[in-house]
Amino acid sequence: MSPRDSNIILTGFMGTGKTSVGQALSCALGWPFVDLDDVIETHAGCSISEVFERKGEESFRKLETEACQEVAQRKSVVIATGGGTIVQPSNRAILERTGILICLTASPQQILERVGTETHRPLLESTSESRSERISSLLAARAPQYNAVGLQVDTTHLDIAGVVSEIRKCLEL
Repeated sequence: MSPRDSNIILTGFMGTGKTSVGQALSCALGWPFVDLDDVIETHAGCSISEVFERKGEESFRKLETEACQEVAQRKSVVIATGGGTIVQPSNRAILERTGILICLTASPQQILERVGTETHRPLLESTSESRSERISSLLAARAPQYNAVGLQVDTTHLDIAGVVSEIRKCLEL
């Protein structure tokens, strides 16, 4: 699939830069940008944190799949997924049908620095583990799905422009 006639889908763990990089990449390509979390919030009528709090993770994941189905119908857009989106095989299949998947990675220490004490990260709030422990355990649980993505860009030591440059090299744009 050529990048010019498909979507570019950024996935990876929270704090790896999916939204920031996605916005910059969309500007560089002149393509629209879609953040899957924004689509979910629009459909839910509330924030993702509120969906988790009021309805639970299962309800959130259902909304996430519906959002994947919706955005996958678009063409030539840059899409940023949530950190757990591709953990669900059906979501990954939906997105891969119309796009090229790129996994952004970062070291656990860098992720912790980037997410800091943000309070809009429900999967970091709903546990007795420290943030560092929770990041490590979620990364370990999701590693098989993230590692299965063919295109990987480590954002640990790159700024946004550097990540965009690496993505363009990967896609030969």
